[in-house]
Amino acid sequence: MDAVSSRGNGDSPELAALMGDDIDELYDHAPCGNLATRPDGTITQINSTLLGWLGHTRAELVGRRRFRELLTVGGQVYYETHLSPLLRMSGEINGIALELRAADGTRLPVLVTAATRTGPDGEPVAVRMTVFDARERRAYEQELLRARRDAEGDRERLRGLVAGLQRSLLPASLPTPPGLHTAGHYRMASADEVGGDFYDLFPLGAGRWGFFLGDVCGKGVEAAAVTAAARYTLRAAAVYDPTPEAVLRNLNSVLYQEYRDQAHRHCTVVFGVLTPDGDGWSATIAGGGHPPPLLVRADGTAAYQHTTGGTLIGILAEPRLVSRTLRLAPGDTLVLYSDGLTEARTAEGRYGSDALEAFARKLAPAPAPQLMAAFVELLGTFAVLDDDVALMTVGVARDGVGTGDAAP
Repeated sequence: MDAVSSRGNGDSPELAALMGDDIDELYDHAPCGNLATRPDGTITQINSTLLGWLGHTRAELVGRRRFRELLTVGGQVYYETHLSPLLRMSGEINGIALELRAADGTRLPVLVTAATRTGPDGEPVAVRMTVFDARERRAYEQELLRARRDAEGDRERLRGLVAGLQRSLLPASLPTPPGLHTAGHYRMASADEVGGDFYDLFPLGAGRWGFFLGDVCGKGVEAAAVTAAARYTLRAAAVYDPTPEAVLRNLNSVLYQEYRDQAHRHCTVVFGVLTPDGDGWSATIAGGGHPPPLLVRADGTAAYQHTTGGTLIGILAEPRLVSRTLRLAPGDTLVLYSDGLTEARTAEGRYGSDALEAFARKLAPAPAPQLMAAFVELLGTFAVLDDDVALMTVGVARDGVGTGDAAP
């Protein structure tokens, strides 16, 4: 059916007009670029749309230039090394991003689709290409890149603030009581969010030293505020009555005041007092729902030191608190840690308390800094850290001369 008979059958004027259009006119003024080349790339045909984009005349290109010559230098290399061989092997390429170089030197981002036409003998006789203007797409991509760079910059600034806030919640370094080795370490699970773990070692007078390590539930600014309050409350309470149960009871009273508040946070904590005892020290410790410390002995043994029965701090108005006293002989080291260590994930699953005790037993005997180095190395072997990890080691020196490590 020709255009005239179609119109006679009642088709719309628009369809009739389209069917009556000259095919060459449609090709030449298509909304995309069209061109054809010989197998060697010499341009044999190019439409006005593409000529307009490039700023060339038909006489400048047809029979005189090859398609690769319209590409940027990088595009020419990519075309010769990748696209041209692919076109010869498969007979087509689809949606390849390239840049054309216009007559005035400007770059035109495009997407190119090409297909090879073969003769009766199966040999290529021509290559037909369709070129789509990708300037709008490129502008969108660049906007996305700018947005990503801005977001990354904001994230770096956030991480700087988080790291600074986290440092403010920890001692810059641990003191070195006479005759003791000490070391501390903090590992953040995420650089984007401040955690709630804390630890400290401080003098109480009369040769005694107080120490604690704890973990506030949750993360973020609210948890950080409770962490700061917990740390300073523990130190202040120990000045008036250093008995471990009394210190934890005082902290509980402070946190429990906000129990019905939506921003309420509770915590777990171990608090202890070190007292000189002959050639060693005694350590009286109380636990408030916190994982038990590990005692690594000079005789090569290692075991948990449970304070069974201690409840979470900040949950009950009158918590149940218990304490026990340990003797630390020369070469003994007490290891305190937060549950981010035992809850870390390995290839086999959660690390767990049994694995931690076995790990400590293999290290025994070892001074506090050496133990800390081993634990820090262990942290680097985990597949995933779901929670922050705080570590503190306090050990009795064999030679009576102690050393301390800065808190990393």
